[in-house]
Amino acid sequence: MKKILVAEDESDIREFVVINLIRGGYDVLEAENGRKALDLYDEYGGNFDLAILDIMMPGLDGIKVCRELRKRNSKMGIILLTAKTQEMDKVTGLMMGADDYITKPFSPSELVARVDALYRRVSIASNAHVESSFSEEVVSGSFTLNLRNRTLSKQGAMIELTQVEFQMMEYFFNYPGQALSRTDILKRVWGEEYFGDEKIVDVNIRRLRMKIEDEPSTPRHILTVWGLGYKWEH
Repeated sequence: MKKILVAEDESDIREFVVINLIRGGYDVLEAENGRKALDLYDEYGGNFDLAILDIMMPGLDGIKVCRELRKRNSKMGIILLTAKTQEMDKVTGLMMGADDYITKPFSPSELVARVDALYRRVSIASNAHVESSFSEEVVSGSFTLNLRNRTLSKQGAMIELTQVEFQMMEYFFNYPGQALSRTDILKRVWGEEYFGDEKIVDVNIRRLRMKIEDEPSTPRHILTVWGLGYKWEH
């Protein structure tokens, strides 16, 4: 069963999310605040595919919960629920390790489509070890991408990546030196049916640079192609 943890302090919104996810075929556990969400995560041994977290929860807010969950699990999918006025909070949440955000108000179809898309990525990653039709490792300069274990290393040192970050690196490794537009990256990583905007690509690039570049402010590997997108240089 596809298991999701939902943390939302407004009961009407939480009920709306839970009902529509259950209709979409998900097993949902709900929490009315951030502390309860972390307790549920620990109680069930981290056995969740995804988490949906409202940013504006009292006490332990969604960004803090996101950071704590990401410390515990780099593989699970995390979606933030935000208001239109929370632009900086969206960026902060993504930098803390969230994979996506949904802006309120949202329709049932948008909610389920975004959750389905992220679940597919998480599922592919968890099942990658059973695939045998691809080369296990891709090497680019001092970097090695292990497709079976879904890991990245730099000069032998492991770099912790989320599933979104891994897919972005896999795309870069497949097209070294080529300029990839934000639209291409968005479609490749988030899917053709993605509802959101292209800014999510830029935030994830910033996050990747902080992990792989010696000096993130003057990157040598993930380079900006002005007016278009990014390219990978090893």
